[in-house]
Amino acid sequence: MIRWTVPAVATALAATALTVTITTPAGATPPNIPSKATAQSELNALTVATEGSLSGYSRDLFPHWSTVSGSCNTRETVLKRDGQNVVQDSSCAAVSGSWFSPYDGATWTNAADVDIDHIVPLAEAWRSGANSWTTSKRQQFANDLTRPQLIAVTDNVNQSKGDQDPASWQPSVSSYRCTYAKMWIRSKYYWGLRAQSAEKSALQSMVNTCSS
Repeated sequence: MIRWTVPAVATALAATALTVTITTPAGATPPNIPSKATAQSELNALTVATEGSLSGYSRDLFPHWSTVSGSCNTRETVLKRDGQNVVQDSSCAAVSGSWFSPYDGATWTNAADVDIDHIVPLAEAWRSGANSWTTSKRQQFANDLTRPQLIAVTDNVNQSKGDQDPASWQPSVSSYRCTYAKMWIRSKYYWGLRAQSAEKSALQSMVNTCSS
């Protein structure tokens, strides 16, 4: 029988605590990210076409941050979903917590430093077919919590992405590009949006880096 001395127990507990401390922070976790095989199938199915114009586009045509439940809207719902130890006040605003941005590897403890990124940007969707949708359908797209279309990330990284597709913008954390591509593909596939040739080529290169 092993007899544990007090110092030995303390050492074991310290080692356990150290193990917890050095684990990689949990990142944002949008739902229904497809496997590599499914993403490849969906990528193959995308209609390739020249990108349309932004004529007539306005973010107001994509009503976003709709009420989800009670006083909580889409932004606040994603902040809660993607953060760690998030505390919300009576109006559902996040007053504390932490958010790990998988795009750039940064962690934030102030919700004001975090944006909710539309994986497929609203303007990109407009140029890819959403210009012909009803406002109601555009609202569903802009608040899609069922597909991996929304994610909490560093605000200025989201702003630098703007409305670019993967042919001209990808996360600086290269190991996340596989996941990013799979999310982009799933959103475009589900919503029936087109892809331009350079965009599809970039997505294919990103999917090729996926292990599963």
